[in-house]
Amino acid sequence: MFTIVTAVWTGTAAATFVALFFLNAPYGRHSKSTWGPVVGDTLGWVLMEAPSPLIFAAFFALGTHGFAPVLVLFFALFEAHYVHRSFIYPFMLRGQARRMTLAVALMGFFFNGVNATLNGWYLFHLAEPYPRAWLLDGRFVVGLALFVGGFVINRWSDAILRDLRRPGESDYRIPHGGVFRWVSSPNYLGEIMEWGGWAVLTWSFSGASFAAWTIANLTPRARANHLWYRKNFSDYPPERKALIPLVW
Repeated sequence: MFTIVTAVWTGTAAATFVALFFLNAPYGRHSKSTWGPVVGDTLGWVLMEAPSPLIFAAFFALGTHGFAPVLVLFFALFEAHYVHRSFIYPFMLRGQARRMTLAVALMGFFFNGVNATLNGWYLFHLAEPYPRAWLLDGRFVVGLALFVGGFVINRWSDAILRDLRRPGESDYRIPHGGVFRWVSSPNYLGEIMEWGGWAVLTWSFSGASFAAWTIANLTPRARANHLWYRKNFSDYPPERKALIPLVW
């Protein structure tokens, strides 16, 4: 059953990938009032992201393999991203009070709930126990390097974007510094690296599905942001790519 559910879920990611090249998710600079009721950005972000750390923690606490070292590390990596994204990042947002469409928040809530369930269910209940030797396996080492590198790029880029605004401001500006030197959305690049690394270091179908969904959601978004910058700033750096340095 797990394999079928995960396969269907991953197939939905492929359809989403195509759809989002034609329809911008209505939040942030692409917000639209036609998508129904709105909530504050802070509440919206918490509502969207909170299922991930809470559900994953529940599966970990109730897992059938106990607190094996490899599983503890998996848990720590996942929670390092999502505790920050759910309960710290939303309260660090700057600028004039912004609103998020409730529909977007609820879609994010659903996605994160399913994703955390699939990853927690597999890693802590269905998978064969990971031996300590897994920590020296090439897949784990490469995946961990990708995850940590992506984590750093994501946090660094978010900080640069946050510092573009002072409290009460709502204007967008061209970001500079860090990986913004090469791409318009290094925060998305970092997140794709994180969950691509997660897929490798866990070597799991659920991890690969998570990576596929991350690519499906963020690649079209990066393209839309890149085009938006070019349209709205005549002095936007012409050499800057959308997502992949020097390539695209």
